[in-house]
Amino acid sequence: MYNSAWKRARIAAAKAHAKEHDEPIQWGFANLRVHDLKHTFGRRLRAAGVSLETRKVLLGHRNGDITSHYSAPEIEELLAAANRVCEVNPRKIPALTILKRKTG
Repeated sequence: MYNSAWKRARIAAAKAHAKEHDEPIQWGFANLRVHDLKHTFGRRLRAAGVSLETRKVLLGHRNGDITSHYSAPEIEELLAAANRVCEVNPRKIPALTILKRKTG
């Protein structure tokens, strides 16, 4: 795996902390990246119902597509959205009309 200077620095800091506090190295401390925290923050903002515009500002993005990447929906949100289809009375939904263009 790619062994960057950032990764080596995280591992060195984890070892120093473990030695100083006389405890084993925790996996998360040696492997957590600041970038991971940004994803966590974005997802928690979305779960809390914070608007896209506000999340964009808090995450420091100009483009909403990037913000959406950092605040992907949780699986529960996706399941709830898919299950809403089952809750709707099919007789109250307008019929789908398919239009086909004649060619030639």
